[in-house]
Amino acid sequence: MKPIRWLNRYAEESIMVFLLSVMVVIISAQIMMRFILGSSIGWSEELARYCFIWLVFIGISYGVKKQRHIKIDAILQVLKGKQQVVLHIIVNLLFLLFALFLLVYGGKISTQILLWGQRSPALEVNMGLVYMAAPVSMLLTSLRIIQQLLQHIHMLRGGGGDKLPEEEQTSVY
Repeated sequence: MKPIRWLNRYAEESIMVFLLSVMVVIISAQIMMRFILGSSIGWSEELARYCFIWLVFIGISYGVKKQRHIKIDAILQVLKGKQQVVLHIIVNLLFLLFALFLLVYGGKISTQILLWGQRSPALEVNMGLVYMAAPVSMLLTSLRIIQQLLQHIHMLRGGGGDKLPEEEQTSVY
């Protein structure tokens, strides 16, 4: 149970820290090589780019988890109590549909590129692995949205009161 709880709490953060660390080390090494030794690492920029792609996509799931995505809250400010919860459920259902769409079609495209065997120029990595960032992150995002939907449904049924948590009411959308 502890490993699952740890993954639930820290999965996105751990992946993002790892990817950002790789980017910093590789780009720093590239700068040092250029200015001190006068030569460069041919694959460093490509690896940093692919880490950044994965970082951005995993960041989508992290944003959902922390409920920090950009939203327009004009209607939310007018609504009270359970009406806010219902609006959050509707918005999360729409977001879930979008995430599932990207999961399915991103998965198809990634799989096709994996099967074609297209390789990156410097690292010779199968480009399908780079494209897998979209479906993997949309799977994580879908799971996070489902978690939020379950919390909101629980609130509607009276399990958590009829007010949203402070984080959802006061967050900058």
